[in-house]
Amino acid sequence: MNVYVDESGDLGWSFDKPHNQGGSSRHLTIAALIVPKPLSHLSKRIVKKTYIDRKQSTKVELKGRNLFKHERVRFAERVVRLLQRQPSIKISAITVYKRHVQDHIRTDANKLYNYMVNFALLDTIKNYPVVTFIPDPRTIKVASGNSLLDYLQIKLWFEHNSATVIKHVPMESHRSLNLQFIDFVSYIVWNHHENNESNAWNILKPWILRKLLFF
Repeated sequence: MNVYVDESGDLGWSFDKPHNQGGSSRHLTIAALIVPKPLSHLSKRIVKKTYIDRKQSTKVELKGRNLFKHERVRFAERVVRLLQRQPSIKISAITVYKRHVQDHIRTDANKLYNYMVNFALLDTIKNYPVVTFIPDPRTIKVASGNSLLDYLQIKLWFEHNSATVIKHVPMESHRSLNLQFIDFVSYIVWNHHENNESNAWNILKPWILRKLLFF
């Protein structure tokens, strides 16, 4: 089983100014695509169609924030059709409302990131013997006491009584259409909470394993 992970938003705490105008995002979303390896080409195909619709080469990477509203809606519709046909493919997402995060947690926001991944992912992957964890190394770095992967492995073995082994295979998103896929998804979820843009979100919402934190 392959797990592709990406996020939208940031781990800053400056709320006195608007986001992207000197202030931090009010929300952080982490999303994961959980896909059997033999089916991983299907999610890639959806991303390729987005490039084809734009008449754009995949050599110039698209991000969720770069898509127009109608493109995100079309992407969401294609994702739903895929999930209807292939129920073994799953999408998980967790969003935190950062204004409600207590001060003592803000002092080490990387632990918050670790916990969010744990909360969003482990119940879904705990029954697979081997999971290949594929994040984009250019995203938020986790620098708390244990690495993210050590943290997740400990949680699986000792708290979930799971024998799942996690293999870490970081990959830059411009080389992975599936990381671009989950970037599109994470942006759609985050954009709903951050900016109240919900057309694409309303399409995906019933099909995502979604959780909220500090709302």
